[in-house]
Amino acid sequence: MAMDTSGMDRFGQAVARSVREHWVLFLIEGIVLVVLGVLAIVVPMVATIAVTILIGWLFLISGVVGLITTLRMRNAPGYWWSLLSAVLGTVAGIVLLGWPVLGAVSLTLLLTVVFIIEGVASIMYALEHRKELTGRWEWMLASGVVDLILAFIILTGLPGTAVWALGLLVGINMLFGGTSMIAMALHARSRGPSVRQPA
Repeated sequence: MAMDTSGMDRFGQAVARSVREHWVLFLIEGIVLVVLGVLAIVVPMVATIAVTILIGWLFLISGVVGLITTLRMRNAPGYWWSLLSAVLGTVAGIVLLGWPVLGAVSLTLLLTVVFIIEGVASIMYALEHRKELTGRWEWMLASGVVDLILAFIILTGLPGTAVWALGLLVGINMLFGGTSMIAMALHARSRGPSVRQPA
């Protein structure tokens, strides 16, 4: 059990050292996330359609590439399953691009799952940072809690909220995530360069 704790301690120290050494990159990413989050909150319906169309293109491109590669490997094991997967990806992309408002409902459900997973991961990440950085980790914890609250809001408001919820909630998520990254970057900057431990 001591080995597991020692490994987690080294991992936590490596994360803290990385944040201190690259705090400017974390700060820039946080600022970009805040700006994009504010834009998505101001025009949530546009953000919802934009997210739906983007995901539609991703499905369509991956489906077409999958079809091309699958058809070139007709004798490969699992050919029919691979072909089915590629066809489904292509059809999903066409549907999302052709009817983005209807696609927003299913994407909103998917987003709920993402928010739940991201919320739990952010909370665990914050608790790790609490051990190492001792400051500003509360922002990351708050970001994770907000993700879980947003997931609950989505589930209780469906299907009527799907048209605007996707863009609004993505915006709020980006705003809180960006704010937490800015806070952590500034805190890491104030701590100064890390002291190298002898091997």
